[in-house]
Amino acid sequence: MVPKKILFCTDFSENSRPAWELAMGYAKAFGAKLLILHVIDLPGYVDWAEKLREIIEATERTANERLQLMVKECAHLVQDVKTYCRIGVAPREIVAFAQEESVDLIVAGTHGRTGVKHLVMGSVARSVLKTAHRPMLIVEAPGEKGESFGRSK
Repeated sequence: MVPKKILFCTDFSENSRPAWELAMGYAKAFGAKLLILHVIDLPGYVDWAEKLREIIEATERTANERLQLMVKECAHLVQDVKTYCRIGVAPREIVAFAQEESVDLIVAGTHGRTGVKHLVMGSVARSVLKTAHRPMLIVEAPGEKGESFGRSK
């Protein structure tokens, strides 16, 4: 199977960079459309107070600005790139988006957490893998730098 649509999921962390580079490389090699998705993760149910709405709107604006920087970064490699920002529980939103867009391959990075950190924080990538029912490439990045990319300097 040669993918025609590749979905790259980003949390903007430096740990997702290797997956980002791989997604760009695959999109270029296969001449595939690259979809970049960021989910503003809201775990569980949230009380939608007005202050929370303001915070979410500001976060969404910032995420969309960073997504546009990513488009500029990969424009020389991939001709067809689109960005999306959703709000919700990350694994559910990613799986729903992949189904809606009929993506052929999902590419996501993971922070490489193990042990207690993995049990407490979970893994968005592994949750998506269990429920997406489509090919997925999980790229594990070494360490937890806490830095992010997709920002102007």
